[in-house]
Amino acid sequence: MPEPENKPPAAKAPSLLDTVFSVLASFFGVQSEKNRVRDFSAGKPVVFIAVAIVLTLVLVLSLWGIVQLLLKNAGA
Repeated sequence: MPEPENKPPAAKAPSLLDTVFSVLASFFGVQSEKNRVRDFSAGKPVVFIAVAIVLTLVLVLSLWGIVQLLLKNAGA
């Protein structure tokens, strides 16, 4: 008779909002261990990559817009 496997219960996949918070936390390097385990056990890498790309573009475009606004107000 085979030994019963001691598998942890299946983790629920993170929601889109959970994924956004996980990516933002990873930008700052403050991800909790519980969330890291959830992300690596149940999360899909493609979703994390897509969210990271979108958030990076938002950050870069925001910084660019702020610089353009400051340059315009400085008369340059």
